[in-house]
Amino acid sequence: MPNGIYNLGLQDIPPDFPYSIGIHPNDIGSGSTEDLFSWLEANIRENCFAIGECGLDSGATADLKTQGEAFLRQLRIAEEIRKPVIIHCVRKFYEVISFRKYTSQPMIMHGFNKKQKVAADLLDNNFYLSFGKAVLYNLSLQDTLKAVPLHRIFLETDDEDFDIGILYEKVSVLRGISLKSLNEQIRENLETIKNG
Repeated sequence: MPNGIYNLGLQDIPPDFPYSIGIHPNDIGSGSTEDLFSWLEANIRENCFAIGECGLDSGATADLKTQGEAFLRQLRIAEEIRKPVIIHCVRKFYEVISFRKYTSQPMIMHGFNKKQKVAADLLDNNFYLSFGKAVLYNLSLQDTLKAVPLHRIFLETDDEDFDIGILYEKVSVLRGISLKSLNEQIRENLETIKNG
């Protein structure tokens, strides 16, 4: 089993290990919305860990109203089946925050690479932040990561081709904790969002 959560691609078949499934903002408009939701709902199986990536993207083809409708529908599915939500967001953080009221489930901001102010506002609205490869070289993001409580952090590769162990090592140094403690904290965070 892979060490982490696999994000199911559009029309992929669910694997026999933990995965997330969602309709990405870039996929909205690539076919019938109802067909996309039929695929999503038919593939929420036992190993489905989370709904997502879903959210809002200012660079996507679909207009924000259509994206918002698809996002809201996925939040309602997550609420109904009691699964965390993995958020994709490009330059629409405050709009995404406005959707927080539609689900009590944990929400994880994937690929977070913004300033401390945005991080603070997301944390104030009970989001988790997932950091990726940019932490290795972005000094401002390193400062942001240092300010985020450890119990609200995740680490990810996304689709970047690099060894996530290097990211764990960097974050353990930045936070001044052992690699073992960081691993234990991330596992604890995972258990927390899994159990709602």
